[in-house]
Amino acid sequence: MKKEVCVTNSEWYLLDCLWEESPRTLMQMVPLLKDRVGWSKSTCATMVRRMSEKGLLRYEENGKTKYFYPRVEKEDVVVQETRAFLKRIYDGSVSMMMSALVRQNDLSKEDILELQEILKEAEQDAKQ
Repeated sequence: MKKEVCVTNSEWYLLDCLWEESPRTLMQMVPLLKDRVGWSKSTCATMVRRMSEKGLLRYEENGKTKYFYPRVEKEDVVVQETRAFLKRIYDGSVSMMMSALVRQNDLSKEDILELQEILKEAEQDAKQ
């Protein structure tokens, strides 16, 4: 079983840059994070340091330059965040969430077809 990792919204932004492409240097991330969330170079440097200490990032040094990599997989963090969201908002109930979306007419025809396919696959996996 994978270790639970708590990722803040701010950490998500930086990880997302590295999930898109890694390794990246701090100076490669600064303009991306400035555009996306308005961070300064010092904010980026602080986040990189804290996240490295927390174990979310790793780096390799080449001369004076550090190349950063994520130490967590996006899919693992997405699953954990989804579970936390469901627990916090819908008491862990997927059906309550789906019911709320359906009642608000927030699902397109494509969404419904896609969900039906996902459920069919889940049903097949459950039978095995």
